[in-house]
Amino acid sequence: MKQTLQLRISQHLALTPQLQQSIRLLQLSTLELHQELEQILSDNPLLERVDDPLDHSIRLLADGAISTGTGLSEPANNESAPAESGEAESGFEGNDGADAAGSGEADWSFDDVARTSKAPDDEDARPQLEAPEITLREHLLEQVRLTVREARDRALLELIIDALDDNGYLEESIEEIHARLPEELGIELDDLSVALKLLQSFEPAGVAARNAAECLAIQIRRFPKVPLVTRRRALAIVENHLALFAQRDFNKLKKLLDCDDEDLREAQAIIRQCNPHPGAMFSSGASDYVVPDVIVKKTKNGWQAMLNHEVMPRLRVNALYANILKQNKGEGSLSSQLQEAKWLIKNMRQRFDTILRVAQAIVDRQRNFFSHGEVAMRPLVLREIADTLGLHESTISRVTTQKYMLTPHGMFELKYFFGSHVATEAGGEASSTAIRALIKQLIGAEDPRNPFSDSKIADMLGEQGMVVARRTVAKYREALKIPPVNLRKSL
Repeated sequence: MKQTLQLRISQHLALTPQLQQSIRLLQLSTLELHQELEQILSDNPLLERVDDPLDHSIRLLADGAISTGTGLSEPANNESAPAESGEAESGFEGNDGADAAGSGEADWSFDDVARTSKAPDDEDARPQLEAPEITLREHLLEQVRLTVREARDRALLELIIDALDDNGYLEESIEEIHARLPEELGIELDDLSVALKLLQSFEPAGVAARNAAECLAIQIRRFPKVPLVTRRRALAIVENHLALFAQRDFNKLKKLLDCDDEDLREAQAIIRQCNPHPGAMFSSGASDYVVPDVIVKKTKNGWQAMLNHEVMPRLRVNALYANILKQNKGEGSLSSQLQEAKWLIKNMRQRFDTILRVAQAIVDRQRNFFSHGEVAMRPLVLREIADTLGLHESTISRVTTQKYMLTPHGMFELKYFFGSHVATEAGGEASSTAIRALIKQLIGAEDPRNPFSDSKIADMLGEQGMVVARRTVAKYREALKIPPVNLRKSL
C-alpha cells in the first residue's frame, strides 16, 4: 500500500479553557463559588478582591470594649488628637504593611485602658460574652457530683452516661456493659441496675431509657397533678400498647383498656406532653441557611428580579502587577495569569447576568404565583425558558440548580418554579405544584375525627376540574410529608 498525504478541512466544536471555566462557574452554588474564588485568589497574584470580608470586622480592645472603626482609640486630650488622626490618615495611604502593624499594636495596647472614658461598671465597657453550650454529658455529670459521694458509685454512673446517645437513650444493655468490666473489680449486675435507676431519676426526665416505651413511662410517672386513673391508663398504653397508639387504632385501644372516648382522650393528652427525645435539647447542631442569589420585589412595572449584591464578589486586576507587565511588554510568567484574571472577571459578570435573565424570565411566567401563592402556579418546563432567552436547556438547568430566589412567599430554589402538568376537564393544564398546594389546603381544613382518604381527595379535585388519580394524590401527599388517613385520625 502506497502512503500519501491528504489535507482535509472540517469543523468541530472545541471547549476552550475560557468556555470551560464559564460553564463550571455557572453551575456552582454561591458557597461553592466563593470557595473556588478563594482558591483562585491564592494562586493568581494579579487578581484581587475589592470587597474584602475583613474590612468591616469587629476588633476587641484591651479593656474588653468592641471597636468597629479603624481600631484607633480616642485620644486622651485635644492636643494629641490632630497628631494621631494625621498618623492614621497617612498610614492608610502610605506603607500598608508598617501601618497595619502599627494599627494592630494600637488595638491591643494596654495604654487604651487609661484613656477610656467609660466607667468600669458601664455595660458597654465590657460586653457580656455568650457562655458555651452545655452538653448532655456535662449536665448529667454535674448532677452526679451534687448527688453521689462515693467514688465507686460515681464511676458506675459515668460508665452508663458514656453509653448514652445524643437523644439520651442507653445504646447498650446493662448485660453488655457488665460483660466489658474486668472481673477483678467485683461489680455485680445489680450494682449497674441500681446505678441505672438512679440515673433515670435525673433531669431531663426520661434520660437513660432503653426504649421509647420506658422513656415515656418515666416521664408519665413524674408528671404532677395527674389523676391516678388517667396516669395508670397512660402507663398501660405506653408500656403495652404503644404500637396501637402510634397507629391510632383507637377502637382496639378502647376495647383493651375498657374505656370510652373521653378517658382515652385524657390519657392521650398526657402522653403528648412527653418528650420522646429528652437529650435532643442539649444537641448543638449548626443551623443551615442559604443566601438568596436573586430577590424579587414588586415595583411600578410589576414584579422585578434583582441580583443580591451581597453575594456578588467584586474583582479587579492588581494595578501594580499590571504596570509591571505593561513596562515589560507582556513578557514573563505573569502574562498568562493576567489573561486568566481577565477571563475570570468576564466569566463572573456573565454568570450573574445569565442568572438575572433566567430569574426574570421565570418571574414573568409565574406572576400569578407572586401575587396569589402556590395555588396559582402554572406549568413550566426548561425548554420554554430556553426558547425565550435563546439559550440551551443544559444552560437553564445549570443556572437553576442550587440558586435561590427570595420572594414574598419565602425562599425557593429556581427549580421549584418548574413542574409537570396535569390535565383539566376544560382542556387546560394545571401545575403539579398548585395541585400539591390544594391537597395541603384540603387536608388542613378536614375534620380530624373523619379525615379525607386519598380517593376522597381525588374526587374533590375532580369537582374542581382537575383529573388526578388516587395514586397521584398519594404520591403528592407523601412528597408533602403528610401521613396517611389512619395516622391523621384523632378522637
